[in-house]
Amino acid sequence: MKNCEFVTFISILACSIAKNKTEDEINILSTFFTQLGDTLATISVLNSSNANQDIKF
Repeated sequence: MKNCEFVTFISILACSIAKNKTEDEINILSTFFTQLGDTLATISVLNSSNANQDIKF
């Protein structure tokens, strides 16, 4: 799938998910998917950087 096709797909998917949902439901879903994406990004970064090393804060 090309970049613009992917963006179009995501937009159509978002509209489909939001259809017949209340404002509160859309806000909850938005927060859920944002956190899911952020967590996946964190996992990806951790997997790609010196695997098996402890992270020190």
